[in-house]
Amino acid sequence: MIEIPIKVQLSTLPNNPGVYQFYDAEGIILYVGKAKNLKKRVSSYFNKHHDSGKTRVLVKKIVSIKHIVVPTESDALLLENNLIKKYQPRYNVLLKDDKSYPWICIKKERFPRIFSTRRMVKDGSEYFGPYTNIKTVRVLLDLIKGLYPLRTCNYDLSYDKIKAGKYKLCLEYHLGNCKGPCEDLQNEEEYLEHISAVRGIIKGNFKSSLHSFKNQMQNLASEMKFEEAQKIKEKIEILENYQVKSTVVNPKINNVDVFSIVSDDAYAYVNFLQLSYGSIIRSHTMEIKKKLAESDKELLELAIIEIRQRFNLLSKELYVPFNALVDKSIKVVVPKLGDKKKILELSERNAKFYRQERFKQIKITDPDRHTNRIMAQMQKDIRLSKEPRHIECFDNSNIQGTNPVAACVVFRNGKPAKKEYRHYNIKTVEGPDDFASMEEVVFRRYRRLLDENKSLPQLIVIDGGKGQLSSALKSLDALELRGKIAIIGIAKRLEEIYFPGDSIPLYLDKKSESLKIIQQLRNEAHRFGITFHRNKRSAAAINSELEEIDGIGEKTAEELLKYFKSVKRIKEASIESLAGTIGIAKAKKVYENFH
Repeated sequence: MIEIPIKVQLSTLPNNPGVYQFYDAEGIILYVGKAKNLKKRVSSYFNKHHDSGKTRVLVKKIVSIKHIVVPTESDALLLENNLIKKYQPRYNVLLKDDKSYPWICIKKERFPRIFSTRRMVKDGSEYFGPYTNIKTVRVLLDLIKGLYPLRTCNYDLSYDKIKAGKYKLCLEYHLGNCKGPCEDLQNEEEYLEHISAVRGIIKGNFKSSLHSFKNQMQNLASEMKFEEAQKIKEKIEILENYQVKSTVVNPKINNVDVFSIVSDDAYAYVNFLQLSYGSIIRSHTMEIKKKLAESDKELLELAIIEIRQRFNLLSKELYVPFNALVDKSIKVVVPKLGDKKKILELSERNAKFYRQERFKQIKITDPDRHTNRIMAQMQKDIRLSKEPRHIECFDNSNIQGTNPVAACVVFRNGKPAKKEYRHYNIKTVEGPDDFASMEEVVFRRYRRLLDENKSLPQLIVIDGGKGQLSSALKSLDALELRGKIAIIGIAKRLEEIYFPGDSIPLYLDKKSESLKIIQQLRNEAHRFGITFHRNKRSAAAINSELEEIDGIGEKTAEELLKYFKSVKRIKEASIESLAGTIGIAKAKKVYENFH
């Protein structure tokens, strides 16, 4: 694989939150860091002087940069923590394990307690998180406490012990923060309804709680209990204004491998994420060069086997975008919604980012491969029988019918071949008739190529819709080239692409590279034609100034301009120098006109 220069790697980093990893020449990981904006943060290592000697040494050793894109900066912080613990890079401080991050626990017990903890116990309790800081957890628990009266004591509230009267009401009951289940003053069904609502709030689902509170408020108001209704209204306002920091990945999702694939005609990119207790602990994207027309399913199955062997993966559950053939002992899940679907979408985003990054790098380091991919993609997108290695685009230019001209621009291998551009003065058309002008220019262009036995393009692009395309087709018919050269028209308003004999246009994706090349062709033809038209109008204006002199015609004006280059120099010229160009009689007339 070609070694990518650091500058190229930096130029293709995304402006997204994520985690970056630095590697040395031997492929050993040197450092893991997080960033709100990957491109800005990683570039800063190479764009400024560092006071720290260790940082300067680190930067000198960096040969390769990898990254993982995540939805938010908070997610990047958690991922950074996991990767540092896993790889323990030389230039990172040793961080604590997952227990250093707080979770919210709904304890598995009668009348469940809700509290924060840094320790996960496999006793059937529910854990939500981890959260990036304790402040978020405290705010969320304060919100829950203000909305629902839940117990905070650690008593064993079994049915027998409550009936035996082992517990007494505490201060929390008298403050209104608890309804006293320890003395059987609150039934378990009501309490569990509150727990269910709290579970929804932690996940970011406020709908059921808001609905319940609004019903309570209306009922209290109808009973004239306005003070109690006001308290419920305050809870509604708290819920509506609070932006919950819910879990990004469900911690129940443990020991799972996620695989996704994106592909084009030549290459496929398979991304792999390894999850442990809802956290990403490993990410890898594999690039696969296609040999034949392999399907995504075939390539994904091959990649899963290779990656599992390479990383010695032992997980028994996989998330994939479609059913894939793997070991029968492994559970394969194709997520359709919820947390599992979000994780799969995150994997797909990383695969797409990697592909885009490779495209940009290859454009610089391997231009032939980049060109081959673009040509193959254009052939597919525009339904061509051949790759459009040679494309020509035509555009007309006139202002209120004056000085009508046309331009033909040529692209080879997706790039402008400016030496082959051609200007045309419209000869057979009078007035602003774009259709007839297009017909004339296309005929002249390909009549000449045929006469000179030069190669014809694989694709002709006409700047205009169905009318312009039809005019160009008349010329191809006259030259018996219909069907030998592909031809399309592109309309400006919605970038519709028209094909001969088809009234329904094709709409390419706005981000499509094929559309971008067609737009570049159209814009280049327009620019080239406008420049020629502007120059021609300017020359016509100068000629008319000279031709207004009595006895000076168009031919004489052209001779003067050819020799003196500008009207200003003609005005400054002596009779003798003028006479040397157009004769003494005409020279006197010109000289006397300006003096």
